[in-house]
Amino acid sequence: MPKITILSGTDRPGSMALKVSKFVQKQFEDKGAETDIVSLEDYPLQDVAGGKYGTEIPSVIKFNERVLDTDGLVMVIPEYNGSFPGVLKVFIDYLPFPDAFEKLPIAFIGEAAGAFGSLRSVEQMQMIANYRNAYLFPERVFLQRVSTIFNEENGITHEMTAQLMDSLVTNFTSFTERNMSERERKAGIK
Repeated sequence: MPKITILSGTDRPGSMALKVSKFVQKQFEDKGAETDIVSLEDYPLQDVAGGKYGTEIPSVIKFNERVLDTDGLVMVIPEYNGSFPGVLKVFIDYLPFPDAFEKLPIAFIGEAAGAFGSLRSVEQMQMIANYRNAYLFPERVFLQRVSTIFNEENGITHEMTAQLMDSLVTNFTSFTERNMSERERKAGIK
């Protein structure tokens, strides 16, 4: 089974993105995937202040290892001011270029208080992931008016959104497994 990392895309304490990430983690585990949640709440932002690009920063390298050591990545992205949180861009800027997302399966879940469920921020992040040569998973889920359709106790309470999430989890697990097999075949492992 694949190892799937779920990235909570904000550093806001107690964020809805982290709550959604924990919910999604259980769904992936129920499908047999090994999972890890990486929260940008733990990102060593203080160590990159001042633009230390091109510098090996031990705390950043350690943080990034959890994302780089995965078979598939699920980004849970909130919408802040019509885009994604700035810490998410900083995180991506400090990943190894160009290989961090090279041929990495990535799925996207948007969550927002508004009616569009983080559509803009997810599409902006898809452009970046595409530029970085990721394998973009075509199914996306948008949790619009998230506090009315999701809670930690019951999960997603809107039936159609719950079905879309189940489809994403099931199909992204298979998508990631197929990609693993192809990478292993090309590497001569199988």
